[in-house]
Amino acid sequence: MALNPTGEQASSATNATPYGTLPPASPPSTRKPISLPRIQEMHTRGEKITMLTAYDATFAAVADAAGVECILVGDSLGMVCQGRHSTVGVTLDDMAYHTESVARGLRRAQGTAWLIGDLPFGSYQESKEQAIRSASVIMQAGAHMVKLEGGGWTTEVVQFLVERGIPVCAHLGLTPQTVHALGGYRVQGRGDAAADVMKKQAHELQDAGASLLVLEMVPAPLSAELTRELPNCATIGIGAGKGTAGQVLVLHDMLGVNLGKNPKFVRNFMLEASSIRGAMEAYVAAVKNGSFPDDAIHAW
Repeated sequence: MALNPTGEQASSATNATPYGTLPPASPPSTRKPISLPRIQEMHTRGEKITMLTAYDATFAAVADAAGVECILVGDSLGMVCQGRHSTVGVTLDDMAYHTESVARGLRRAQGTAWLIGDLPFGSYQESKEQAIRSASVIMQAGAHMVKLEGGGWTTEVVQFLVERGIPVCAHLGLTPQTVHALGGYRVQGRGDAAADVMKKQAHELQDAGASLLVLEMVPAPLSAELTRELPNCATIGIGAGKGTAGQVLVLHDMLGVNLGKNPKFVRNFMLEASSIRGAMEAYVAAVKNGSFPDDAIHAW
């Protein structure tokens, strides 16, 4: 038994981590760390990619242990952690703080997940130079990749970041940072004209170097078509049907503990599990085997 600073034997109780949320370190994982080449390999062979949001050390460690491959520190924290009505009020300092927290949790648990940090509203719209300054903050906080919203003008920003060694996840469809301009939380890409614009933007983002593309509240047939057309950019759906290369949900939604009504595209995985980790494992299994999402229930 170890000795404490006074020379006395220390009990296991006194060696415990205060508040006990995480052990000092978990045993090394038998899984290989997730990397961009591994994500591309999964996409190429048709294995579904799993992603969940997390905003703190403990939930990030649990998600990693449950087998979640990608963890997104989303600006959705503004709504589920800060109680805001939208993501617009989230700052770069907020994102850096939560990204650091998640990164620490993964390090302490010797996790293998790929960590993505959102660039919040106002942190990249001004210029490419502003975007790289903001992206550098998120990367230095521990992220492996940054995510930004929108198409068209963002293509040049994506290329600028990728050329400088910063992996990028793009985001089309319902883009919460511009929800006021979109007229609310509405399905995007309906109709031939809107679909053609989204297709054009998606191809431009892939050509600019985006490795992942979140498609939010996009009709399932359009999402499936985009997935087939983008061999070098894996699509991650949220309310976009089962035809995408992977899925993402907000953590609080899939645990049934959010502050409002769950969107149509959410499934409460706590209803079929006895623990939070069990719910996450059920989510991973359902995405992998194709039982979630169910286009008849969760898609448009």
